Amino acid sequence: MSAAAPAGLQSRAQLFRRRLIVAAINAAVYVALLIWLADILGQGGWSLIEAALFLAFAIAAPWSVLGVCNAALGFWLLHFRLHPLDSVAPFARAGETRRRLRTRAAITLTIRNEDAARALTRLAAMKADLDATGEGARFDWFVLSDTTDARIAAQEETEFARWRDREDADAPKLHYRRRADNIGYKAGNIRDFCERFGGAYEFMIPLDADSLMDGATILRLMRIGEAYPRIGIIQSLVVGAPSRSAFARIFQFGMRAGMRTYTMGAAWWGADCGPFWGHNALVRIAPFTAYCALPRLSGGGHILSHDQIEAALMRRAGYEVRVLPAESGSYEENPPTLLEFLRRDLRWCRSNMQYIELLALPGLLPMSRFQLVWAIAMFIGAPAWTAIILLGALLPLVQDVSNFPSQSAATLYLLFLLLYLAPKLAGYADIALTPGGARRYGGAALLTLGAGLEIAASFVIGAVTSFSVALLLARMILRGGSADWDAQTRDAHGLDAGETARALRPAFLFGALVLTLAAVSAPALALWSAPSTFGYIVAIPFALASASPNLGAWFARMGLCGVPEEFAPPAIFGRLQRRPERKEEAEAVATPAAFDR
Repeated sequence: MSAAAPAGLQSRAQLFRRRLIVAAINAAVYVALLIWLADILGQGGWSLIEAALFLAFAIAAPWSVLGVCNAALGFWLLHFRLHPLDSVAPFARAGETRRRLRTRAAITLTIRNEDAARALTRLAAMKADLDATGEGARFDWFVLSDTTDARIAAQEETEFARWRDREDADAPKLHYRRRADNIGYKAGNIRDFCERFGGAYEFMIPLDADSLMDGATILRLMRIGEAYPRIGIIQSLVVGAPSRSAFARIFQFGMRAGMRTYTMGAAWWGADCGPFWGHNALVRIAPFTAYCALPRLSGGGHILSHDQIEAALMRRAGYEVRVLPAESGSYEENPPTLLEFLRRDLRWCRSNMQYIELLALPGLLPMSRFQLVWAIAMFIGAPAWTAIILLGALLPLVQDVSNFPSQSAATLYLLFLLLYLAPKLAGYADIALTPGGARRYGGAALLTLGAGLEIAASFVIGAVTSFSVALLLARMILRGGSADWDAQTRDAHGLDAGETARALRPAFLFGALVLTLAAVSAPALALWSAPSTFGYIVAIPFALASASPNLGAWFARMGLCGVPEEFAPPAIFGRLQRRPERKEEAEAVATPAAFDR
């Protein structure tokens, strides 16, 4: 522990007991499932396919088991404990005080080849909302660009000049800097900021180009940070913002529902080794600068998925990493199409695989190593699930299954489908049982309809994502490959039918193969496996339909899969929609003299 790190919030004995309880529950469920499956597969002796099925299940199951445990624990805390935040986030009450801030913070927006007007409009809305609290003088604003496209860079400078011109008296508090090189990408850009300018601030709040936070949430995090100097990072619970994309609405409807119970449960035992998602969080700059420099990969490569490594290094230095598992004004945007979602997931997969090389970093806490393993396991499970689906269809073709315990197998299969859905179901139950919860989502009818639609869509998204990740990992093993972090398309848009068909054809062919094998060998199996296989078959029409601007606009009009902010819009969304007029003199591209270099 760093000598500068002050005392912690919870005793080590208390955290050890919590983690022991969660580990015991997970181990019991996991081992019980394995024993049950072994009994099913080993009835007539073990074949090669049965052994492979068992191994694939053993690899894939832990993620679902822990998901159920976290969701169940979170649901229990929320509905059977009087003050759940007190036991999960004992620091939370400090954020509810009204005392004036004593420290200064930098709000940093990292941007790379993004739509500058879009990103800076969001930043301007945040500043206006924070200024309205009366605490705006405590914050400076930094746009940290790694843009490589000269045309987009010129747009950034123009948009920043317009914003600075509109702010007038506050213009000295606004800073723009574009690096000549992109060493380390986002993490390198943040580190460069900390080393150059971080000494002037106690905290920073890093943002992505799609981030949005209201002033009350920022002040809440700041007050917690000031009250608890042991905390190095406080991660807010980030939820999806209202969208006009049908795909984004469907995906984030389920994500929003399940996040509260899941994150509440995970925070109960993760505690001081909480998650860091790299944005919409409060970071204490001094220890971050001193202790969180990222190591280089073998061969000199840079770590792209930097956030969890930075959290592990912060813990190694003796500072806590905490999540505030309560909904607040902290938002992000989700991919508007299935293809963009896949691109994002595959980027995460490539970068998370870099963690394998970092597991041996000296001095990491056991919980931090577990977090890294878990980030890897999230993607390692994908090829295992894909193998299970294929092997299950092959099994009746290559061996006699007349004595196969089909009733027991069907029961286990249905139970595991329930485990897969449990975090979502716990989230929907949480909404329904919370006073006024369904009303926040437009009423019980819209909540029920949205939940049914999202659960059906989750089988499509899950099937295509798992198969795509499996293909990517196979290519990485066979040919290697580097990771990169390109700009994302964030606005709702339609998809080209040919491009979509080409992108999703491998998944469709895989699904067709599995269903054909199942239909030939055991027609009943084809019907039973439909929840796991139909997603491959309908992925192309689902992708095209869910990307349709007309369908998205209809969803928005009907309030279907709408988030609470659509039915009771917070002030910051009003600020976001009231885009200020641009002054004529700001129309020209800004000169370099106007910016910090």
